Amino acid sequence: MASQGIDAYALMHATVRALRPDLLSSEVWASLIQAESYDAVLDLLDETVYSPYLDIPGGRARLAPRRLVYQLRWHLSDVYTKLISLAPEPARQLLIELWHHYEVDNIKAVLRGVETGATWDQILFLLEPMAKYTALARTDLERMGRSDGIEKAIEHTKGTPYYNTLSHALERYRAEQNLFPLEVALDLEYRRQLWKAINRMKGRDHEQALRTIGHELDVDNLMWAIRYRVYHHLSSEEIINYTLPMGFQVKDDDIRAIAASSDISQVVKKIYPTLQGLDDFYAEPEAHIGELEHALRRYVVKACRAVFVGYPFHIGIPLGYLWLNEYEINDLTVLVEAKASGLAPEMFRPMLNTLPEPNGLAQR
Repeated sequence: MASQGIDAYALMHATVRALRPDLLSSEVWASLIQAESYDAVLDLLDETVYSPYLDIPGGRARLAPRRLVYQLRWHLSDVYTKLISLAPEPARQLLIELWHHYEVDNIKAVLRGVETGATWDQILFLLEPMAKYTALARTDLERMGRSDGIEKAIEHTKGTPYYNTLSHALERYRAEQNLFPLEVALDLEYRRQLWKAINRMKGRDHEQALRTIGHELDVDNLMWAIRYRVYHHLSSEEIINYTLPMGFQVKDDDIRAIAASSDISQVVKKIYPTLQGLDDFYAEPEAHIGELEHALRRYVVKACRAVFVGYPFHIGIPLGYLWLNEYEINDLTVLVEAKASGLAPEMFRPMLNTLPEPNGLAQR
């Protein structure tokens, strides 16, 4: 792949370079954070790349916060579709595997809806909008959502990569009457397949995939282990079973150390010795887990921005851009919900992970 990098990635690279300036600037973020109301946020978003997604039947009156977030995520869907269509192999398969993260989230959302007796209309706008490159069409998800019970819903995944995973976890679901075994089975199998796709990449592409996706998978795995121990009080064996034995910077030994009740702060310092802004966490780890997660998510964002520096013809450019889009929309979700609830900026700003560097430094 390295020998054909320029030819293979030229069009994709040019496309990402053209799209990247559409990420929200420091000035736009400052205006959004200080906006006086939810309606003011809508007005500001109407001047950004998200503007076309605000135009829905019935007009702005129907853009309640949940619907607005759903509409914003169509931008991410469109970007994935565009970049997947331009990607050379095996990069294309890696992008598709990454994209399937949202399909996994949709299956979990539908199963939760079935479990709680929600209507399909209540479930619909909680889903990630996905038009292409999926194993389940929206009509399949709807049939799942209208099913009479979890087991019947799972039957509608037959013929997809998800059926065996879900059917194997059904025994635990029946025993516990809890969706956790189904959800964790989906999450783990998805990430195993994504690691396989990363490891099929060679040379610079493999290195860049680790710098972007690898960091994100590490954060997920580490935070799972910590939360399983601190919040759910799972046994060491259960924590190991419900996490991954592979990683980039987070190794199997680190997960086992967390599972074995080692000092959480010391494990984090070992993995991320240069991570800043964790004084409260290091002083009282179990009381400040949210602080750790925000620091780690910002670490991922920084790594994604770094891939744009240097030789450009590799998979890191589209992967970094896609993750920056994902984080931006996640932050917009926090902001939209905060504004709709009337929260002051100081209440939600610390929860935002992807604010650009001042003076456009992040856009260089």
